[in-house]
Amino acid sequence: QVQLVESGGGLVQAGGSLRVSCAASGFIFSSYRLSWFRQAPGKEREFVATIGAFSVTTSYADSVKGRFTISRDNAKNTAYLQMNTLRPEDTAVYYCAARYINSRSRVSSYEYDYWGQGTQVTVSS
Repeated sequence: QVQLVESGGGLVQAGGSLRVSCAASGFIFSSYRLSWFRQAPGKEREFVATIGAFSVTTSYADSVKGRFTISRDNAKNTAYLQMNTLRPEDTAVYYCAARYINSRSRVSSYEYDYWGQGTQVTVSS
């Protein structure tokens, strides 16, 4: 069975840091692009960051560029999102998603093969 399981969310004060993780199983992890999305109450799901199969390329939403870092460890079948200098507007459920490397859709689209259930990140002011 295919699974993406996020963990590491929690409550943090503005200016603080948090790292969320995404553990994958049931598919060939290294053949899939990994991305992070987030969704705040009442808002659409929003692209955050993406990383290629072998970490050659990364890209970020403008709102998190310079503060967040996406990474992956293919040996551990795990992706990460390091979040620094957190702001209250970063509060959301954070989801990881995977899609096969041959996809030509925009990375910010919702066209991914697999999605996790999400982990809550709350940033207090």
